[in-house]
Amino acid sequence: VTSYAHGSSDLLGIQIDAAINPGNSGGPAFNDQGECIGVAFQVFRSEEAENIGYVIPTTVVSHFLTDYEKNGRYTGFPCLGVLIQKLENPALRAWLKVQSNEGVLVRRVEPTSDATNVLKEGDVIVSFDDIRVGSEGTVPFRTNERIAFHSLISQKFSGDTAELGIIREGTFMKTKVVLNSRVHLVPYHMDEGQPSYLIIAGLVFTPLSEPLIEEECEDSIGLKLLARARYSLARFKGEQIVILSQVLANEVNIGYEDMGNQQVVKFNGTRIKNIHHLAHLVDSCEDRYLSFEFEDSYVAVLDREAVSDASSSILSDYGIPSGRSSDLSKPYVDTPEGDQPANQEFGDSPVSNFEIGSDGLLWA
Repeated sequence: VTSYAHGSSDLLGIQIDAAINPGNSGGPAFNDQGECIGVAFQVFRSEEAENIGYVIPTTVVSHFLTDYEKNGRYTGFPCLGVLIQKLENPALRAWLKVQSNEGVLVRRVEPTSDATNVLKEGDVIVSFDDIRVGSEGTVPFRTNERIAFHSLISQKFSGDTAELGIIREGTFMKTKVVLNSRVHLVPYHMDEGQPSYLIIAGLVFTPLSEPLIEEECEDSIGLKLLARARYSLARFKGEQIVILSQVLANEVNIGYEDMGNQQVVKFNGTRIKNIHHLAHLVDSCEDRYLSFEFEDSYVAVLDREAVSDASSSILSDYGIPSGRSSDLSKPYVDTPEGDQPANQEFGDSPVSNFEIGSDGLLWA
């Protein structure tokens, strides 16, 4: 199982002893019989090793093509939505009342996954679709070989159901879970093409994304917000981190010019769920003042009448055709927040195994 650096996924991969240069990536890889075995896609860079490349195997390519054929678009590889820990220590297994040398411990359940309805912290997963899971977190692969447990999950499609055998407080039971793609608080890719944006009197708001971090603000975003972006889980579907990306200088926003790359958390006292929610709150506001509260205790206040008077001239001065992206013109549909408190952090464990290695806690 290999971490796909550009796909935020851990999937089957083939390691090869050959250089993959920028011009080779995306090309077919052949074996010595002339058979295509996959697609070259990334290289391992290290001072201790050279000419180590990776190939996407045909099984993963076939999964992608089947997914597109079934759904008319790429929906991604599903996940179970749990953080698991190996159970190699016999004292730990005894404490959990697991008598056999098998199973992985559930340490956390993603709030946006179906698993939150059926699994609990402290459950031990001992089988997946009747395939036994070893205490080291592996399952049988080829003859006399074993592979990481979550490789079974990656063979499924979003919307598929898996049957889990679990031990809860010493009692064995079976349960079913619907597998879906992971909901990232900060998306790795822009699925819809154009980013969403909202301009209020020169204050430019946009959802935080990995492309935005890498291209624009990784050095200026602030460690606290960067940590939340990289390590936190979404509490509910549709949740976004909305930031003030820049300020288009104008008399109406004087004094706020240096407030870029900060998370806006409240508008007129209401916690912001996503950028569409922020646009809805601004549009429906009848108060005299518009108040924006930011994560680092900053506050920006604008006069509503002054905002109305200045907005069109700001857009004209900066050559911007619209004060918001087209997706924000659609009617706003409220998003349930679930049971997690708004100030609860999930940030002590990365969502990608790529960031923690194969020996730590693993997301499945």
